[in-house]
This record gives sequence, structure tokens and C-alpha cells, in this order.
Amino acid sequence: MFRLTKCRRLSLPCVRHLNLHEHHAKELMARHGVRVQRGIVATTPEQAAANAKQLRETGARDLILKAQILAGGRGKGHFDNGFKGGVKVCQKPEEVGEYAKSMLGYNLITAQTDDKGQPVAKVLVHEGVDFNKEYYLAFLLERAYDGPVIVGSPCGGIDIEEVAEKTPDMIKYLGIDYKKGLTDDQTEEMANFMGFSSDAKEDAKEQMKKLYDMFMSNDCVQVEINPFVETTKEHYDSKVYCVDAKLGFDESAEFRNSEVFSWKDDSMEDSREVASKEAGLNYVGLDGNIGCLVNGAGLAMATMDIIKMSGGEPANFLDVGGGATADQVEKAFHILNGDDNVKGILVNIFGGIMKCDVIAEGIISAARNIADLPPIVVRLAGTNVEAGIDLLNNSGLKIQSAVDLDDAARKCVAAAL
Repeated sequence: MFRLTKCRRLSLPCVRHLNLHEHHAKELMARHGVRVQRGIVATTPEQAAANAKQLRETGARDLILKAQILAGGRGKGHFDNGFKGGVKVCQKPEEVGEYAKSMLGYNLITAQTDDKGQPVAKVLVHEGVDFNKEYYLAFLLERAYDGPVIVGSPCGGIDIEEVAEKTPDMIKYLGIDYKKGLTDDQTEEMANFMGFSSDAKEDAKEQMKKLYDMFMSNDCVQVEINPFVETTKEHYDSKVYCVDAKLGFDESAEFRNSEVFSWKDDSMEDSREVASKEAGLNYVGLDGNIGCLVNGAGLAMATMDIIKMSGGEPANFLDVGGGATADQVEKAFHILNGDDNVKGILVNIFGGIMKCDVIAEGIISAARNIADLPPIVVRLAGTNVEAGIDLLNNSGLKIQSAVDLDDAARKCVAAAL
């Protein structure tokens, strides 16, 4: 998930957020009174055509077909079968079914995915709306404002980060006092800045209030509407619609939002991150060649920095925490070994609650049970360090020990060449 922050992207490796498919996001928005198009999800081309027919029979003018993945830029994307465009405007239900055949079961590649793209298992068929103005609207948790912020721009329907980079004066940020909530003065100021017509302004302000209510009620970290549109007066009486939505949620608040978190689609997540969460580990994949296994987020960040200073590139952030077991350590090695880019593994453990001999037992078990592990370099310090080092040295396995972190990083980078 990307966060717009004064024209910058922030990346916090130790933080995970739940992202929802568009159809789930719009279902949640509708529950809070936010105006969205009617839509029906399909998993087969036949269902998509039937859904389109149902919408047409109940008054839909245009039919929109959207591939459901957790990435933006779908309209400009392409599929691994050569088909172009993950968003299609259709005139007939049969056309919806034909397009769905080229989407379902294939990977959609966009500017926000890797080269493999994401698999499309579902499509959303919804009604189109006629509009003549597109805007951008978002609610975010923003450190620079010490809380929630509303972000708006008259430049909707395009890449907002490009707008932020090239024309930052076209984006307005208003910090929200969480005790007072989103005020009438703030919605008035934002609606005027975005440029809503006099016919649609009051409705836009009302939609902002409802979106903020959803943002706060569901522990969101991101509610991004792009485009946020003003419909034509002829057919829709200048109403405001949320045409496309991207929602993110704080995973630490899962216990308060069990239904929303039941909508999580693990097939769209990094399989290593899914496995790490199941094992009670904290993992984020990166692009380097040195796998890191560390206890403590701060120590993990320092380890990644020293790897880079030694001429290598970290392949991941992996924090096993303060109370990991030998079994969890072995599972961590399985996750690291699942990354083909990893050519060396650096273990950096400061034993406190987690004892060094327990870590050593996990390392030895992994080295014996996992085939084709890359070179392993281990730096241990703290509780039971002597016992841990003895276990490693007497294991008969090719595991290098290091006297300190600098030594460990140099050895691991050299071994990975």
C-alpha cells in the first residue's frame, strides 16, 4: 500500500496493513451511506454475463467490468495472455462475458505489481454513471499531522503521486482533530478547493462526512477515492459517487474488525509473508541477496544497514521476536530459503528472553532438514551464548560463526558471491 505524504512515499517494513478488493470496499462503504455504483461479483464468464444482464434489466445504462486485484492502475495494465486492460466499458451483457474470459484465470500486470502480476480469480460487474468532473479524495493517518488528514485534489482519475510531484499546489491537506472530527468548515474548504459545482457541493460535503465516519469506525489507515465524481445533472441530478476505492486497515485492530479481516485474500499476498504470520514471525520481502534472521525490529534494521555497508543487499526484514522457539527458527529458515535471490543467510541474535542455545538448536535443525540452504553466518550474544556457540561448532555442519556484527556481515556477503 502506498501512502501520499507531502509528495513522498513512506515505507515502514515492520507495519502490515490489510487491503481489500474493490467489491468488498464498496460493500463496506455502502453500509456507511457512501454512494457507490451497484455491482455484482463473478468468478466465471457465465456469471459475469448473467450479472450484467441483471443490472441492465434493473436500469443500468452502461456496464463496467473490473478485474479484482489488490493493485492500482488496472485500466492501463495487461494480462499475461496478452489481453490489455483490466477495466472495460461494455454495452452488452454478452460483451462482458467475452471480456471476462480473457481476465479470469490470468495474471494482471500493472505499474503497482511485480513482473508476474496478480492472479484474477474474480471480476466485478457494476453499473456505469455519467459524470463530467473527476476529483481525488483520501483520508489517511499522517505522522506529519499527528493523526488523520483529509487530502483532496481537483485532479482525479489520474495518478495522484504524479500530480503531487509535478503540481503540488493542486493538492490540499487538512489535518483533522480526532476529538472534534471532520468539521463543516473543513468540508466546505475542501469542496471549494476541489471545485464542486453549487449543485453538487452539499452532497460532496455529506459524502466526505460519511467517508470519515467509515475511516474512524473501522480503524482504517487509508481511504482513497479516485475518482470521486460529480455526475451529470441530466441523468443523475448532480450527485457525487465514489467510483473507485482503495481501503487499508490497521492489522493491530483486527480484534475489533473480525468481519472485515475475514475478507482478506491471502492469494494476493506474498506467500512468504503469509507463512511468516502463521508462524508468528514478522517478515517483509525485499530485493537483495542476503537473508536476515534477527530478533528485535531495531536490531533487524541495523543488520540490514550493515549488510548494505559491507557491499551486500538485504533480501528481507525478518524479526523472530523475543520469545521464538527452535521450531519457529526452523520455519524462518524455510521462509528465507523460499526466496531464490537469497545467496547467504545472516543470523544476528542478542539473547535475552530468547536464549542463544535455543536459537542454535533451531539453526542446526534447519540446516539438517532443509536441502540446499545457502551459506549461513551466525553472530550470537547474550544469554547462554557460550552454550549456543558450542552447539554450532560441534554440529558438524558448515555454519560460520562471527565475533561481532561487522564480522558477520563481511563473512556473509563474501560467502554469497
